[in-house]
Parts: sequence; C-alpha cells; structure tokens
Amino acid sequence: MYVANRASDKITQLTDNVYVCRSGSAADSQVVSDYVRYFLHQHTIQLGQPATVKVSANLIRMLAYNNKNMLQTGLIVGGWDKYEGGKIYGIPLGGTVVEQPFAIGGSGSSYLYGFFDQAWKENMTKEEAEQLVVKAVSLAIARDGASGGVVRTVIINSEGVTRNFYPGDKLQLWHEELEPQNSLLDILNAAGPEPMAM
Repeated sequence: MYVANRASDKITQLTDNVYVCRSGSAADSQVVSDYVRYFLHQHTIQLGQPATVKVSANLIRMLAYNNKNMLQTGLIVGGWDKYEGGKIYGIPLGGTVVEQPFAIGGSGSSYLYGFFDQAWKENMTKEEAEQLVVKAVSLAIARDGASGGVVRTVIINSEGVTRNFYPGDKLQLWHEELEPQNSLLDILNAAGPEPMAM
C-alpha cells in the first residue's frame, strides 16, 4: 500500500451545511464529491433553497451504486438542515446508504468498533462528541499505518460550521507508541545503551 500524504484533508464541503468524509481511493472519492457538489449546486438554484443532508447522501448513494464495479471509496455524509436537524449517513463500498447516530469508515475503522460500542452515548455535548472523535482518530492513527497523522473535525449545526485541526504531535500517545521525532537522527542519537566495545 502506498499513502501519498498522511496529513491530507479528507473532509470535503458539499454545500454550506453538508460535508463528506472520504476514504478509499482518493481519486474516486474526489470525483464523486465533485459531481455531487455540482448536482447540489444545481439543485439549490432550481429550488431556491439548500439541499437537505438526506438528498446529499442519496446523490452519493446513487453515484456509488451505479458505479459500484469501478469505485473503491466509502463515504460518510454529515450535515444540518432546517427540516431534520443534524444527520449522519454512511455510504460504504457498493452504494448502500445507512442513517446512523455515528458512522466510522476507512482503513483505521476496524480498530474502532469496540471503542465506539463502549464510548458512544446519546445526547453528548458538542465538546464531548468532538473529544470522542479526536480520541477515536488518534487510536486509529496509532494502529493503522494508512490513517493520517493529524485529526480534522467539522462541527455542523444550526449556528454554522466550525472546523478544527489537531496536529499529530499534540495527540495522546497510545500503548507502545514512540514520541514524535523531527527525524530518524533524533531517534538514533537518543540516549540508549552503549554499543559493545571491541
């Protein structure tokens, strides 16, 4: 596996009130996002109001399902609209759409199902929910080599959108993780046992 950029931004804005989290093939997820953003823009112009989160998720589902033999991407659509409030939809490979109270995806998600079973609770505050996401992504980073090196969050509610960034060197370290280093030389020059004298 080749990871081009572990710190790339995998959260894409579709409309003012809807974002998508992308996983899998970057090219596939980007082209799906671009098409859906275009269709949603047209939808907004025709109806004179923003598309709902459900409409956005169903557009992605339709594209993913109709191209299921060619696309290698899973997406999570989240947002807020005046009709249903905050919503999250998971759209895994193949183009199914599932409304959920939370959704996880990507290569690091297999490490997180048990964690979410234990840590998720209904009616969390905004701060509790964001800290849960930061902890979950940092756990995925610790165990999965393809799960980025930073955490990005987006909070979407009736007040608008707030994006936050947590650099990798500020995240909690987990079992057997090494402290962040600037270079391999820092690790090699660290104090350790002296080599055997000959």
